[in-house]
This record gives sequence, C-alpha cells and structure tokens, in this order.
Amino acid sequence: MLLNRRNFIKTTLATSIFSYTGNIVSSVNANENKLPLNTGMENDALLVIDIQNDFCPGGSLGVKDGDKIIKNINSIQEKFNNVFLTQDWHPKNHSSFVTEYKDKEVFSSIKMPYGNQTIWPAHCVQGTKGAEFHKDLNTLKANTIIRKGFRREIDSYSAFWENDRVTATGLEGTLKALGVNRVFICGLALDFCVAYSAVDSSIAGFDTFVIMNATKPVDLPGSIDSTLESFNKFNINKVNM
Repeated sequence: MLLNRRNFIKTTLATSIFSYTGNIVSSVNANENKLPLNTGMENDALLVIDIQNDFCPGGSLGVKDGDKIIKNINSIQEKFNNVFLTQDWHPKNHSSFVTEYKDKEVFSSIKMPYGNQTIWPAHCVQGTKGAEFHKDLNTLKANTIIRKGFRREIDSYSAFWENDRVTATGLEGTLKALGVNRVFICGLALDFCVAYSAVDSSIAGFDTFVIMNATKPVDLPGSIDSTLESFNKFNINKVNM
C-alpha cells in the first residue's frame, strides 16, 4: 500500500506539475534563499494551505511534524494584510474516498473524466473535526477562506483549480481584483498541495514564493526532489521567514 502511494506521488508530480506551461514573472532565482524587501505590502498575499486536523499528526492523512510549523505561520501572518486560508472540504461520499468503492484499495488509482484520480482515506469531511483548522492556527487574520474539493465528483489539490483544470476556486480572480502581484505560500504539504498551488500561482502570473520553514513535506522517495525541480522550472522562489 505504501509503495502504491510512493509511486503515485512521484508520478503525479512528474506528469502533472511538469506538464504545465505559462509565462512566469519572477525576480529571485528559485535556488536562492533571499527574502524580498518590503514583504507584506498591499500587493502581497499570504496563502496558508490546509492546516487542518486530518493533515496534522493523528489525522487520517497526517503529515509528520505538520503541527510544528503553526507557531511560525501565525507569526508570519502578522506581516501581511492579505491572508488567505485554504480548507479541504469534502462531502462524506466524495468520489476520491476508498469508502465509495468495494474493489479499490487506498492509494490505488481510478479513471475519472478529467484523468487519473487517487483513492484516498476519507478525510476533511464537511462538518467533522478532521476538517477543522488545527486549534493552534490563528484564523482571525484571514481575509478569505477558500474551500476546495466540495464537489463530489472532482478532487482538488491546488488552491487555484480543481483537478479537472477547468473548475476554478475563485482565488486567482480575487487576488487580481485586490491588485496582488506577489504570493507567499506556506502550509501542508510541501510536496503536494503547496507544490500544486505554487505552480498554479506562477502560471497565473504572480511572483511566487514558498516559505520553506513554514511547510512540511510528505517526504516519500523522490517527492521532494520532484517538487524542487518544479520550483526551478517555474521560477518559484524559496525563502525563509
């Protein structure tokens, strides 16, 4: 089962993230660790990805030490006026849940109209404790909460698009309406939802920064290397704050 999960993430990162195309605007090389000047200006936004109980230790898809970045994320929020939180928000009968199939195993894959879909343990079900933000996360600074994956038939990893790559979450339009041109991203997990969101942010034309000391990876064989390669390919900047 673990081997299936490893193969899935390595393949998904290689085929899905690396297949994107777009014009990227960036001022710092992805290999640098230099914090831009005047961070937190009105044209900056902080995107906090999926700090929810089910993605923290003890949750159904918990990331190791995922709760240990929350204190820093709270501190970073104080630097920004535009703070966005994302929240996985699935119906209990979501089409990606193993509980919907009699003949499928967790981390196996099925064909959906939009392509391959991984079968997950039930997680972040609407109205459950697992879907709630972690108790230590400061949610008071957030201007907007983007809920994703609430359509039964479509999963969603990116904060910008559902997995069908047609259904938008509305985040891109909101950021552009606010005049945002730089997006800073942190949260869970580095090599999955953070990576997808960062690539989509760059494709949308935002100067994109991943805050490396405010994220944690799943860290399966090859997953971090694939993520960092995608950051280099799409000129996504890595910073610490």
